[in-house]
Amino acid sequence: GGLRYHGMAPIISRLYKDKLIEAQAYEQKDVFESALLFARTEGIIPAPESSHAIKSAIVEALQAKKEGTKKVILFNLSGHGHFDMAAYDAYLSGHLDNNGK
Repeated sequence: GGLRYHGMAPIISRLYKDKLIEAQAYEQKDVFESALLFARTEGIIPAPESSHAIKSAIVEALQAKKEGTKKVILFNLSGHGHFDMAAYDAYLSGHLDNNGK
């Protein structure tokens, strides 16, 4: 889900090069699963782009729980999903694949 833009802002490229941030990749269906969990828990329908960050935050939280460590996890909820209801409908009806089609 989300934008199909594969370019990168110079600041993001520099932060990645300097190992201040890490890249994460998840299957689209897993991202929407996390988005629905967030929506049902927080009452906010996240944009698909933001849902990638939510998925990563969940993975980090579960890993910290497994390791018994305390961790501050910050993510950016950059937008709501009110204009993406067709994508949510496709996911919930089983018509969304992992390639975004």
